[in-house]
Amino acid sequence: MLDTKIKFYKGRVALNVLAKDLENAIAVYEAAEGHAVVGLLSKNYNTIEEGVKETKKYLEKLGVVSVGLGSGDPSQFEKAALIASQTDPGHVNQVFTGAGYAAGALKANGYNRTYINVLMSPTGQPGKVKINTGELSSKETDAIVDIDTAVAMLRDMKAHSVKFFPMEGLKGAEELKEVVKASEKAGLELIEPTGGIDLENFEEIMKICLDSNIPRVMPHIYGSIIDKETGLTRIEDMKKLYEIVKKLV
Repeated sequence: MLDTKIKFYKGRVALNVLAKDLENAIAVYEAAEGHAVVGLLSKNYNTIEEGVKETKKYLEKLGVVSVGLGSGDPSQFEKAALIASQTDPGHVNQVFTGAGYAAGALKANGYNRTYINVLMSPTGQPGKVKINTGELSSKETDAIVDIDTAVAMLRDMKAHSVKFFPMEGLKGAEELKEVVKASEKAGLELIEPTGGIDLENFEEIMKICLDSNIPRVMPHIYGSIIDKETGLTRIEDMKKLYEIVKKLV
């Protein structure tokens, strides 16, 4: 089990969310009693140095950060990996083809407390996933492979979890079940359902993951809990999500 910086509720669940600014991030973190990981998107920074500076600022207050891409933008994979490799944030998002790069960069700097996820996408076929999520490969013919093979490749790259995106909420539920089975069988310790998760479908999606022996679950909940006018993540929505977590775990 990774000696992670992330606080998982009862060792099982942490919420991956966004925040408009540091003040909003602190409020979000506190609303979940520390069982939340705020994402910082590489796409928002012009340089790696700018991203490193901002990440360190958030780490001082929160202790953990999820370095993201920005809507799964594959062109951000290297920037995200290098920001993470200089900050050991606790969590970094990666496209399928970038996970090994991120793992090597973290290890080269002696860091071993950051989870690396691998972006795999639904195909409409339970048991099959799309893995050409990289900067160049995403522009080519889809590479659709068996989920067991994809998870084995994830382990080859020394990554830790499947980021299943974009799920489109419950539309991807049957496919998520197969991802969960494969992750459990391979002994992965974390799974990350992502895309279209909201207050209405959150509980059902979480049950799919929690009904397995996968030790840890980190759902990504983004736009559905962000106020469209202010850009702030709604604290009341965070509290509601956290109450559901406490009910389920």
